[in-house]
Amino acid sequence: MQGPLLRLLRRASGCRRVSLTDQNCIVPRPLLVSGSLWGRAQRAATSHACSTQAGSSTRPLRRYPIPNKKDLPYDIVELMEEVEMKSGFLPNVFSVMSHRPAEFRAFFAYYNAIMNKEKGRLSKADKELIVVATSTVNRCPYCVIAHGALHRIYSKKPALADQVVVNWKLADLSDRELAMLEFALAVSHADNITEEHFQKLEAQGFDREDAWDIGMIASFFAMSNRIAHFTDLRPNEEFYTMGRIPRDKEKTETP
Repeated sequence: MQGPLLRLLRRASGCRRVSLTDQNCIVPRPLLVSGSLWGRAQRAATSHACSTQAGSSTRPLRRYPIPNKKDLPYDIVELMEEVEMKSGFLPNVFSVMSHRPAEFRAFFAYYNAIMNKEKGRLSKADKELIVVATSTVNRCPYCVIAHGALHRIYSKKPALADQVVVNWKLADLSDRELAMLEFALAVSHADNITEEHFQKLEAQGFDREDAWDIGMIASFFAMSNRIAHFTDLRPNEEFYTMGRIPRDKEKTETP
């Protein structure tokens, strides 16, 4: 699931049919999956689609209104429909950020720039682990749960993210991962960053550009965590089992 989802996120910084500055564009043709996205998103306001516990309906996705599809630019609706179609569900962050189309584009464009770049020594699992660790200290349920799920997928280590959430210093981390998280958390805490921080990274094979990547991920998600706080963004139930219970599709796919 994550491969198609992350590939689709790459499109958030551009649009094939409309200008990124056109916030008044109306969807010009039927949706890819008619009514699917917005029917679910609006039902989430009165159901438990966004709760942190199955069966709970006490925390609706309604602190800010979910726009009607006719009021959103076509490129945003198309992206969201494709994410839902490929993934089987729409991550709640898409619905929440659609409240501000220009910020939606900027948010996912920057996400794409730091999380999907192919250069550097950080693996996808490394990046997700940074998000889990920094989002834990920032007390962000959405990012901890969602990116913990992605880490399980990429790392094939179903317990490591959970260990990091409880106490990263006692988790089964390599010296390389410990140095990486120590730097990320120093940035997240707004500590004074010294040459010693960089030297510890360099001792584990990271260069200055890798340090930039680690720092940027920690910084971006410090912002993202705070957006989640004031919007009351809650994780989709699907995230809790991702990487723990195989999907039917994964059972039937051949290498």
